[in-house]
Amino acid sequence: MTPLEEIRHSAAHILATAILRLFPKAQLDIGPPTKDGFYYDIDLEHSLTAEDLEKIEAEMKRVIKENQRFERFELPRDEAVNLIKEIGQETYKLGRLDDIPEGEAISFYRNGEFTDLCAGTHVNYTKKVKAFKLLSVAGAYHRGDEKNKQLQRIYGTAFAAKEELEEHLQRIEEARARDHRKIGKDLKLFHIDEEVGQGLVLWTPNGAIIRQELQNFISGKLARQGYQQVFTPHIGKLGLFRTSGHFPYYRDSQFSPILEHDTLETLAHEGCSCGELANQLADGDIDGYLLKPMNCPMHIRIFDSQPHSYRDLPVRLAEFGTVYRWEQSGELNGLTRVRGFTQDDAHIFCTPDQVSDEIKGCLGLVRDVFQSLGMNEYRVRLGLRDPESSKYTGSDENWNKAESALKEAVKSIGVEYSEELGEAAFYGPKIDFVVEDVIGREWQLGTVQVDYNLPERFNLHYTGADNQKHRPVMIHRAPFGSLERFTGVLTEHFAGNFPTWLAPEQVRILPMNDDLVPFAEEIAIALQARGFRIGRDFQADKLGAKIRRAETAKVPHMLVIGNREKEEGKVSLRSRIDPSAPSTLTVEEFTEWLSREVQSRRLPEFRK
Repeated sequence: MTPLEEIRHSAAHILATAILRLFPKAQLDIGPPTKDGFYYDIDLEHSLTAEDLEKIEAEMKRVIKENQRFERFELPRDEAVNLIKEIGQETYKLGRLDDIPEGEAISFYRNGEFTDLCAGTHVNYTKKVKAFKLLSVAGAYHRGDEKNKQLQRIYGTAFAAKEELEEHLQRIEEARARDHRKIGKDLKLFHIDEEVGQGLVLWTPNGAIIRQELQNFISGKLARQGYQQVFTPHIGKLGLFRTSGHFPYYRDSQFSPILEHDTLETLAHEGCSCGELANQLADGDIDGYLLKPMNCPMHIRIFDSQPHSYRDLPVRLAEFGTVYRWEQSGELNGLTRVRGFTQDDAHIFCTPDQVSDEIKGCLGLVRDVFQSLGMNEYRVRLGLRDPESSKYTGSDENWNKAESALKEAVKSIGVEYSEELGEAAFYGPKIDFVVEDVIGREWQLGTVQVDYNLPERFNLHYTGADNQKHRPVMIHRAPFGSLERFTGVLTEHFAGNFPTWLAPEQVRILPMNDDLVPFAEEIAIALQARGFRIGRDFQADKLGAKIRRAETAKVPHMLVIGNREKEEGKVSLRSRIDPSAPSTLTVEEFTEWLSREVQSRRLPEFRK
């Protein structure tokens, strides 16, 4: 471990020490260091509150002040079992002990009166933990399985110096202020309703505007690159997804199959159990339908619906296709982790000789999208197959060709990248774009994947120049990843201060008194006729209150209409996102200025 990881790991043990002092009956599970801090999972009948965290934090400070030494020791398995029982932590620790393979060292760490099953490493003394903070409590299923008991997870963070801790806490506050769930509610962008279902997004009118503008934005780029738009259903036969490999291999992350009425009646008559049904579905003895987890099998069927010559390739099929995944309820999070989402999906069918250029075109498209939205800080993650894993499909030869093609392409664009074993999709390696937002957080967004395997599984072919059948290569790519996740990330990136072209309400008109409302309405109608999204605040209220309401709603531009403006046929412009905007214009001048603002997709000069 790095020194910072040791500090955080040690802080987790100090946390556990404090918990057992305050709540002696607590059962502990695990407490690892993380990228941003540490946590400990505990089983406790008492529901922890913010006040409890303050008490635990105070007790942690006492443990640190005692300057307890961290001591490591090893035990044989039978003695380890006895020790865990002796300290009264057998509920979860014995299961963790079973995770340690036979022959590996079984180590414990002791500090003061606390002993924990742990591989380490730690600092020498508790006083080495100088700057820490407990942050929150959340529910977490034991081993991440919602079938298991839900524990309480205490999150904290620790740094080597108090100054670093303060900077981190400030970033956390900034992240809270930018939380897309809060902003989404304030700006009425989306709604998730229990009556509809967890993780299923209802796009409200304001959010639908952002989504549609993003679709229009990427559609224009796709048309210029020769993509053809297609539409496919939300549901398909199980056999299709058996052929692709999505079912049953990823059955746990998919919605349950849908069976036809006749099949259900037959099974009920035969007294088929749930286990028998699952086995028959997995083996293909029973057919049914599935909410599609991927668009690619249907795009494959479109490609294969007619013969192709090498002269036709590449064929580029694009779709804003909605797919469905059964995410665990504890992992759902606003727009960024949902159960139904729409991908800006496309699949390219090409010859082997075309693979390199097509990948480079995909990577260029993703980079163009990010740069247009001010996401200029990003890195590339190259997900490769783990040769030791059995989860991948296809021959070694095809995998080697696909991985070589991706490596060559990513090197050609001159971006920092890392190779990560085991992160490939089951059918091929992939490139993920990891974007850094304005406050330094990383988000995995756009992806490009090379696939030699699905064309083989579906027996795709085209006629080559030699008049023989050849196998095409398939490229999967999605610059946004999903419209839901991308919109959530954009909301936090801009803190709700969307650029004019994306803003649900682009201009709000503010007459200074009731007598000016008719003139203000004429301007609103004229601007709407030009395609702009116009809001009105015609309430009988002071101008200052109207301006504050527009600012709270994060409207990019306000037009103030007073008696002088009416007499001169002009408007006064107050722009929140362009300090250099002209202050007084004729209506026609403002219309031209706003047109340039929208068409240029200019980014805000500040993001509050």
